[in-house]
Amino acid sequence: MTAATPPPGTRDAGLLRTGLRLEYATLGWNVAEVGFVAYAAIQAGSPALAGFGLDTLIEIFASLVVVWELKGIHRGREARAQRLIGIAFIFLGVYLAAQIVVVLASGARPEASPLGIVWTALTVVVMLALAGGKLRTGRLMGNPVLTSEGKVTLIDGYLAAAVMVGLILNGLFGWWWADPLAGVVVVAYAGREAWETFRA
Repeated sequence: MTAATPPPGTRDAGLLRTGLRLEYATLGWNVAEVGFVAYAAIQAGSPALAGFGLDTLIEIFASLVVVWELKGIHRGREARAQRLIGIAFIFLGVYLAAQIVVVLASGARPEASPLGIVWTALTVVVMLALAGGKLRTGRLMGNPVLTSEGKVTLIDGYLAAAVMVGLILNGLFGWWWADPLAGVVVVAYAGREAWETFRA
């Protein structure tokens, strides 16, 4: 005897609730992250953490766009929102590139950041779990917006890993250049995302 299949409307409503919960969880984590990362970046003078913090602000905006789309709000503004995200990524890349140049030219050396290491390690785990949930739910819903944002969340987890590696190398071995090098990874990511946004 097989279990009864839930009506399509019930299933879709359940998936919608799941998608919204995933986005709210992402928003909650990222809002907390802005404060933690900003404090750690200032404390250590870390370009990588500063860039990651700015990227988090962009991720918050992207999640809000998806929430609006899932709730059926501002559907007509999606193209404009995508352009604004692209502009934000350009700002992130230019700002972080300038900061890296200043750090290298001034001879300043980013300090070790245990707080930054712990937070980025936690972020890797949380973002990969959220990304998996979004990609699964987006595919089941047939919703390309949620699926695309799930890929952004996945990349955010990878970025956190890159920043974490730079911080660990600086903290353990005094390889100060690993920190701005991790910042370069964020710059490359920002450029790629801006290009993809405007090309779409």
